[in-house]
Amino acid sequence: MSKVLSAVAWPYANGPRHIGHVAGFGVPSDVFSRYMRMAGHDVLMVSGSDEHGTPILIAAAEAGVTPQELADRNHRIIAEDLASLGLTYDLYTRTSARNHHQVVQQMFLGVYENGYFVEQTTYGAISPSTGRTLPDRYIEGTCPICGYDGARGDQCDNCGNQLDPQDLIDPRSKINGETPEFIETQHFFLDLPALADALKEWLDGREATGLWRPNVIRFSQNILEEIRPRAMTRDIDWGIAVPLDGWRENPTKKLYVWFDAVIGYLSASIEWARRIGEPERWREWWNEPDALSYYFMGKDNITFHSQIWPAELLAYSGKGTKGGTPGELGELNLPTEVVSSEFLTMEGRKFSSSKRVVIYVRDLLSRYQPDAFRYFVASAGPESQDSDFTWSEFVRRTNDELVAGWGNLVNRTANLIAKNFGEIPKAGELAAADQTLLDHTEAAFGVVGDLIGRHRQKQAIGEAMRAVAEVNKYVSDTEPWKIKDDPERLGTVLHVVAQCVADLNLVLSPFLPFAANEVDRAFGGAGDVAPMPRIEEVDDLDGGAPYPIITGEYSGFPAWERRPIVPGTPVAKPTPIFTKLDPGVVDEELARLEG
Repeated sequence: MSKVLSAVAWPYANGPRHIGHVAGFGVPSDVFSRYMRMAGHDVLMVSGSDEHGTPILIAAAEAGVTPQELADRNHRIIAEDLASLGLTYDLYTRTSARNHHQVVQQMFLGVYENGYFVEQTTYGAISPSTGRTLPDRYIEGTCPICGYDGARGDQCDNCGNQLDPQDLIDPRSKINGETPEFIETQHFFLDLPALADALKEWLDGREATGLWRPNVIRFSQNILEEIRPRAMTRDIDWGIAVPLDGWRENPTKKLYVWFDAVIGYLSASIEWARRIGEPERWREWWNEPDALSYYFMGKDNITFHSQIWPAELLAYSGKGTKGGTPGELGELNLPTEVVSSEFLTMEGRKFSSSKRVVIYVRDLLSRYQPDAFRYFVASAGPESQDSDFTWSEFVRRTNDELVAGWGNLVNRTANLIAKNFGEIPKAGELAAADQTLLDHTEAAFGVVGDLIGRHRQKQAIGEAMRAVAEVNKYVSDTEPWKIKDDPERLGTVLHVVAQCVADLNLVLSPFLPFAANEVDRAFGGAGDVAPMPRIEEVDDLDGGAPYPIITGEYSGFPAWERRPIVPGTPVAKPTPIFTKLDPGVVDEELARLEG
């Protein structure tokens, strides 16, 4: 058994999240975490709402509320939506929690004391019309390196290089199009050049494993070529205070939101340990060298997870050219793998809340089954290349694959057993075809599990659905509804199919957890093969205001292996597991999108 940290990207709390967001970080991380628990690993899955930074200030001003009020509202919405998708967080928390502030400041001081922060005078972007600081990502222009018109003030997505807003050619505010003013200001910069050798050694070692997705490792290595110090403080009055005399008291100097957000993986682990009454337990995932850690996100966040966060970890541990010693947190583990997804578009267009090219998670789940969406992401999502969500494809995959494939197999098997026996029948002597099918579905555990463990979820669910097709073919070939005069043979065939359904239900459960429980109930089980998360209202551990978290009890996951079915288990006439969608859904949803 390994300690496995499933570190899931922190959704930004300036508004509800749409399906493009959760396709990149949410569903893939949960499929992986569910499988790893079933495979016997000790998984800690953590994340939370990212609530600091200028975009929160802007959104709060537009809504006529305080930043904290906006963060409170959106944190609750996001947490409820992620729980409704069945994402099994051990802890989903928030960056405004006081525990998070304390851990971030502890990390800052460790990096500072090891000499990896340098104070520099730089230029900050100001909105001429409001006087408010403009965040890097709210400034765009032409990249001075590759000439791409659409580069952001923090990086160019075309060539992957880090940028500063003043480097852009013809910079402009994404908020109102005005040209920002640049004024001199003091900031702390993370000395990335002093950590470049250590970063390269780590990335080269990761490349040698052959496990990272090629696009992620190449991008990560390429951005090392232009590495330079990067500002880790901002001129802003919303965020975490800089824990140094002369800075702490300044209400307009805060830590950079991306410095504090990535530390959330660590602070959430510490909060989880404190909440279960074992305050040092987090160290099993962070200090033990054999522990594994997987970071799930969209490709626009690779820089922060393959460079900035590892640099912070190396600096805190004193692993750069300036040396140093770890603080009280100890030597912290670097990521085992950065699991980045590409982008999901919608009907051929980029998601855009402002342009209403969007469907929010809550709206989707109000009309469709969560497993229908989870299935779409697993089978057609942006795993290794951009993919497009279309309503016609969503309906097709739901009806032709989920309903007609897996759902049909489950329902007709349960119907035949209920009609002929009323319980799981015993198996008589197995024919060659019976044993071949049983061997095939049992082998699916190894094939599908290996693919999920290597983050090849499209292939994994493809293999699972091929096994479903084999069982459906067996049913069609044996035609149990025509076996009238040989009850032993009929019982054997239906026993074999029921065992295969039970096998494939476990194999599919990381992808389709809601359906897995329904299938288990349909065959006389308790409906608890796929544990679910829950929302819990908690007090801030350090005296702040209460807030909702996602957590759960996940010790009940079944093992990733065949569980023999029990003859005599009652089976009643089932109801359909999946809802077949009317083709008119496509026109309805397209009309909503255009309206």
